[in-house]
Amino acid sequence: QVQLVESGGGLVQAGGSLRLSCAASGRTFNHYAMGWFRQAPGKEREFVAAINWGGGSPLYTDSVKGRFTISIDNAKNTVYLQMNSLKPEDTAVYYCALSNMIATLGSGSWGQGTQVTVSS
Repeated sequence: QVQLVESGGGLVQAGGSLRLSCAASGRTFNHYAMGWFRQAPGKEREFVAAINWGGGSPLYTDSVKGRFTISIDNAKNTVYLQMNSLKPEDTAVYYCALSNMIATLGSGSWGQGTQVTVSS
């Protein structure tokens, strides 16, 4: 059974930065995809960013392009989300996801979530 453990959330002022990490364990990982989703209070969970195991062609939702960077360390089975120029509207619980491909991340394995709060 896959286990995903997120870390790195916290409270930051607008314009600041945070780096989220998500470590996967529980089975042998070969070709796979990992990504980040977020859910703000009163809103549905939304896609933020995703990347394949090879690291190429990452995907981002429009609202974070140019501010967030997703990366993956295959040796550690860990995905990172570097978040710069944070805005109050980025406040949400951020969830890590893993699946065989990016298209199925929403129905794959999930982490427990980490809170990101951006103050104005």
